Amino acid sequence: MKRLFAAIAACLLLGMPVPSGAQDATTGAKMIVGWEAVGRLNISGRYMCTGAMVAPDLVVTAAHCVYDARTGQRIEPSTIRFDAGLNGNRAKAARSVTKVVVHPEYQFQHQDDGQMGRDIAVLRLDRPISRQMITPFELAAQPARGAAVDVMSYSLTQKNRPNLEKNCRVLARQALAVVMTCQVDFGASGAPVFDVTSGQAPRLVSVISSKAAMGNTPVSIGTSFDRTLLAMMRSAS
Repeated sequence: MKRLFAAIAACLLLGMPVPSGAQDATTGAKMIVGWEAVGRLNISGRYMCTGAMVAPDLVVTAAHCVYDARTGQRIEPSTIRFDAGLNGNRAKAARSVTKVVVHPEYQFQHQDDGQMGRDIAVLRLDRPISRQMITPFELAAQPARGAAVDVMSYSLTQKNRPNLEKNCRVLARQALAVVMTCQVDFGASGAPVFDVTSGQAPRLVSVISSKAAMGNTPVSIGTSFDRTLLAMMRSAS
């Protein structure tokens, strides 16, 4: 397993500027029950990432999304907007962010390979989104090696509609980092990774941190959850 992680090429952060000419595409997003709890994060009018609700007023995403990619400085929370359930030109709900809590061991780096398992942040919204409107996702433990997972993300090529990639496979785990066969694009940082066990509502098991490569094979790297995330959620509330 350690050899597998060592073989991964330098990771590419995915919270990147999106050019105005990016095009939308039709997706199968509605195949995920309650998908509207996934949303696009608009950051300082320059960047985008993806986030997912874990409480009526809390969103999880990748930690590097809340840093200015040019300066490495933390971004002012009030300049971040969460568009929940964005589909075309309309969002199910839109909220500003008032507080950001970053994993206590995370340090921003332009190449994120040294931050595997720590690249996670919790955002507090300025107003809760009613559960009658959108139901937040439940959290679950780190997926097992070989497990099938789904990823839903907004991206450079689909900035106004989420893309759903089904039945990715977990290739390896190391501490809280997971390597998956999911293929993601710029803008997908913070995208939710779901356990979609048949007959159950989807549960959030990881968030996308970066894309990478193992030889010629594209892979994605995610951060899964432990008690640190629960403490971060309490601190953000």
